Amino acid sequence: MKSRIQIQADDFDAGAELELLTQGLDAGAIASFIGQVRREGDLSALTLEHYPKMTEAEIVRLVAEAEKRWPLLAVTVLHRVGRLEPGARIVLVAVAAEHRQAAFEACEFLIDYLKTQAPFWKEEDRGGEQHWVAARQSDDQAASRWRK
Repeated sequence: MKSRIQIQADDFDAGAELELLTQGLDAGAIASFIGQVRREGDLSALTLEHYPKMTEAEIVRLVAEAEKRWPLLAVTVLHRVGRLEPGARIVLVAVAAEHRQAAFEACEFLIDYLKTQAPFWKEEDRGGEQHWVAARQSDDQAASRWRK
């Protein structure tokens, strides 16, 4: 299986990334998820921070776990860091497989675990005041369905 994991400040082109993901593969299914900064209330920006080596290692571990659970052909995980304004893309998870069920489930698994296990910290800027975003119980509940 081929995989691409990248953490970056720069935006990404989802179409180009899907093209790269499937290059040379005979995939019957591609599932993808793009997360964006919500346009809500007085939010003017979201700043994402991480510990580089620790974050990449955890995402590599999550991708390896997905590969054990489903017959995957390729996975791409791109995650942005830095200051992002409402509407900006934050994350792309894309999965190629022979069949749709594996692609859908692996994509959901990866985004659920990225939200709860990957060491990213989010700080919101609301009206000039910054505060750290706490983990959400709903994210933990979504990830709990994948526990064996």
